[in-house]
Amino acid sequence: MHKLLKTAFAALLLASAGVTAQAAPAASAEQIARGKALAIAGDCMACHTQTGKPQYSGGHAIASPLGAIYATNITPSVKAGIGSYTLQQFSDAVRLGKRADGAHLYPAMPYTAYAKLNQEDVAALYAYFMHGVVPDDTPSRETRLPFPFNLRFSMALWNALYLDDKPYQSDPARSVEWNRGAYLVQGLAHCSTCHTPRNALMAEKTGIEHFLRGSSLGTWYAPDISQDPASGIGSWDQQAIVSYLMSGHAPNGATAGGPMLEAIDKSFSQMPVQDVQAMATYLRTLPGGNGQTAGRPAVSAPVAPVSGSDIAEMAGQLKPGQQLYRNNCAACHQNNGDGMRGLPALRNHPMLHYPNGDNLAMAVMEGVWPEHGQGMPGFAHELSDVQVADISNYVLSEFGASKVRIDAARVKALRQGGEPPVMLALARVGMAAVVIVLLALLAWLVVRRRKVD
Repeated sequence: MHKLLKTAFAALLLASAGVTAQAAPAASAEQIARGKALAIAGDCMACHTQTGKPQYSGGHAIASPLGAIYATNITPSVKAGIGSYTLQQFSDAVRLGKRADGAHLYPAMPYTAYAKLNQEDVAALYAYFMHGVVPDDTPSRETRLPFPFNLRFSMALWNALYLDDKPYQSDPARSVEWNRGAYLVQGLAHCSTCHTPRNALMAEKTGIEHFLRGSSLGTWYAPDISQDPASGIGSWDQQAIVSYLMSGHAPNGATAGGPMLEAIDKSFSQMPVQDVQAMATYLRTLPGGNGQTAGRPAVSAPVAPVSGSDIAEMAGQLKPGQQLYRNNCAACHQNNGDGMRGLPALRNHPMLHYPNGDNLAMAVMEGVWPEHGQGMPGFAHELSDVQVADISNYVLSEFGASKVRIDAARVKALRQGGEPPVMLALARVGMAAVVIVLLALLAWLVVRRRKVD
């Protein structure tokens, strides 16, 4: 009997091993390397890796207007990750937002963009995550969104309305480079996830008139990157776009911050330069014309340097925010906003011509911390909402000649993660309506029963 049990147990182990082998077939070193490059282009690590934790072990909180969404463990751990996923299950998760257990993912995972991936690239990604990533058994932290958004099955209807699951189709009228750039921008790089405005149900607006025309992320603002010469990047040449994507800096003084800086550090800067050039080639063909701009002067008049003898004379004559700027910002950016070696100028910085002051206020509060190079400290704990607004408005008007202004109420909202989306308000109204209907029905039943009695 004991021998029979041992034999049965051994058979069970062999069967389990067979399932695992079937779930993750062997892959070549070339395919694994290709999958790693694709994972970098997809910026997978930015969300699925916490600082100081094993790669792809999850746990990173993705801020959303509905609450924190925690990225899951996507190592090949059978216990806590995706080690038991078949290629088809992996493809369904990446391209369709559907887990192996049938539950739906939230579109914080940009599967609506990854749906553009071809099956060959999905297979390479699968090979990398199964054979090129070290398994880690750290359990995924559960995401708890408020009702009714915690009902994942509701995403099935959302997907039916808004998910285009067709892989990218090459345009034969365009060059190989252009098609490669379109494939990356629309797919793996998921640029539209941030840069395309969304509708009331938080789906990306469709149509070329909306594509990459700028959108608020709740706190940071993803600017228009169409060829609009005023609000977009129509005045940028090919090399300026490539330089910005690979370093976070452009010759016109543009510097990256917030989520864009993270994407540059962890993704674009590590991609092959020919892929980044292809993305620039594609971006330079996108039409512009939404007209959303704060108004951009050709040149902002320089501010005369201030000497020590001027300060007493100017006391009481400073503009709102000017003294705060001098106390907190001028040491690096100078009183005239021209910056200094290794530190960016604020004068005519492209950020000062966005349709809102969110990015400037966020930079003041959170700072800017590239993985390489000089960082900027944040002042969220030192400055009040009013002071952040005053500094931001001073910089906007003095160094950008912008008419855009930000107030303390908006700064407070940014500190708290941004304004709640329209969908949240609609859901609350809907829930209130359901409660009212149920109460009315209950009251009717009570009255009816009393009449019968």
